[in-house]
Amino acid sequence: MIEVRPTEQADIEQIRNLYAGTKAQAGTLQLPLPSLAMWQKRLTNIPSNVHSLVADLDGRIVGQLGLVIEENPRRKHVASIGMAVHDDFQGQGVGSVILAAAIDLAENWLNISRIELTVYTDNEAGIALYKKLGFVEEGIAHQFAFRNGELVDALYMAKVRHM
Repeated sequence: MIEVRPTEQADIEQIRNLYAGTKAQAGTLQLPLPSLAMWQKRLTNIPSNVHSLVADLDGRIVGQLGLVIEENPRRKHVASIGMAVHDDFQGQGVGSVILAAAIDLAENWLNISRIELTVYTDNEAGIALYKKLGFVEEGIAHQFAFRNGELVDALYMAKVRHM
């Protein structure tokens, strides 16, 4: 059974390995060959407006999600997410479990009414997951990022809870 919990220092090497996977890395803004030192710096002393969650399957980190709450007073109702699922566990429900937990945290405990994300337009599985959990497309960012030698587009998506 997948347990979603906050990231711990002992998880950092597994998180680095997760993002080093070809599929996980290609679906994010992460660079290939991530160093352990970079991930230690990123996940040590996480700011109070950032919630880093992991999907733990019997001691193995199979997913990671960052939920970042906007600090601008006029956007404190907004959070953005970035996530990845380990290459060996994609298509097995890990993304659904960790994203549902993040949505619950945001909407029911942190008073977030808008969750934003970007997803590459060719990430059909990711787009389907986000739509399944209530996200809608809001626009296209042309030439959003440089990936594998070419510029690629991304969708802006959001889930809005009307209060």
